[in-house]
Amino acid sequence: MAYGIMADLLVLVHFGFVLFAVSGGLLVLRWGWVMWLHLPAVLWTAGIEFGGWICPLTYLEYALRDMAGERLVHVSFVERYILPLLYPETLTRDTQVVLGTAVLAVNLVVYGLVVRRLMGGGHE
Repeated sequence: MAYGIMADLLVLVHFGFVLFAVSGGLLVLRWGWVMWLHLPAVLWTAGIEFGGWICPLTYLEYALRDMAGERLVHVSFVERYILPLLYPETLTRDTQVVLGTAVLAVNLVVYGLVVRRLMGGGHE
């Protein structure tokens, strides 16, 4: 049971990391130091998607679920609602490229705003 709980917590951390990679640039607009955490997260996330790889957190989650002896007959809230967001059934290679491009595009726009602000163009 403890392994199942750890797997659920890991999925929440994984989901939070993905949210941070996609939208963390907005935090940089408020707290510039976040950039040093956010840029590596963006590059990692885009690299996973463009490379068609599976994140190591996914393998860890699978191992924890295996150790818990879990089967998908009884699914938790996390498995039912969070996992399909991270691993949709319709996920294809083309979709991964689109997702990687979206992560980069959103963050290019946000960091464009950051650079503009740093250069003095963001003050009213």
